[in-house]
Amino acid sequence: MKWKIAALSLFMGSTAQAAECGAVTIADMNWSSASFIANVDQFILNSGFDCEAELVPGDTMPTITSMVEKGQPDIAPEIWSNSAKEVIDNAIKDGTLVNTGDSLSDGGEEGFWVPAYLVDKYPELKTIEGVKQHPELFKHPENPDLGGLYSCPAGWNCQISTANLFKAMKLEEAGFELIDPGSSAGLSGSIAKAYERKEGWLGYYWSPTAVLGKYDMVKVDFGTGIDEEQFTTCIAIDGCENPKATMYPKAPVSTMVSKKFAPTNPEILDYLSKRSFTNAEMNQLLAWMEDEQATSEDAMHYFLETYPEKWKAWLPESIAKKVAAEL
Repeated sequence: MKWKIAALSLFMGSTAQAAECGAVTIADMNWSSASFIANVDQFILNSGFDCEAELVPGDTMPTITSMVEKGQPDIAPEIWSNSAKEVIDNAIKDGTLVNTGDSLSDGGEEGFWVPAYLVDKYPELKTIEGVKQHPELFKHPENPDLGGLYSCPAGWNCQISTANLFKAMKLEEAGFELIDPGSSAGLSGSIAKAYERKEGWLGYYWSPTAVLGKYDMVKVDFGTGIDEEQFTTCIAIDGCENPKATMYPKAPVSTMVSKKFAPTNPEILDYLSKRSFTNAEMNQLLAWMEDEQATSEDAMHYFLETYPEKWKAWLPESIAKKVAAEL
């Protein structure tokens, strides 16, 4: 946290005024929450700060690499820093990147989940030990004599962590077998199907997502706390021979700005340092997008029009009035 404050203090003096904004590039990442935030930033920068903000396609590693090597784009609204931790840490140390703060205040959340309606009936399912007592509640779709735990599609990093945790918590000995959902749609669809039928479901999922906005799920407590070293050096590594159980660490999700953009835009940095969403808020927005088949731009208008008390708190009153007038 100290380096964040120190970095911001270099660019945000108490009497500093922003220079004329001009052209700004914002990374429009290829997942819903990041694209939504990028559209919010574009609208607020254009209408409130008189910028000429443009969205440019982005993804985590290509965007970070371009920001470090070329100083473009100017802003990356949602960077999951664990996915490029060494590169990002080094860039922040040498001043190439500035972290303005958390775009998701809770961070990315991962874990094993069960439906809330099942926990209401069997409270012990809140813990992995309770889950292990009831494989019959989570029938494997291809072998109902076994319990099933949904993993991630092949090629996803979470498939590795799920398999290692499955082994570490001795779930096979308790009567469970891993289920490959085949695809992201297969994984989310299995939750929707279970909910429609009020059946048991156990598996990996993450937040923020539309699924956890639509369906009330409870994260299972492994009873271990978080061992980040164990997770990084074993649970997340394919072929780890002796995995030990640990809860998933919080994944920091931050807004990054380029070295050349930061010094001349203190008022915008102040906005970005305050602009943040909880996972519950983002889950609900993503669920709305899915239900309405809405674009990220649609969701931006919906958010700004529906939750003015939220976004006005991020801005000086004069800027907030300009944004409201544009709406």
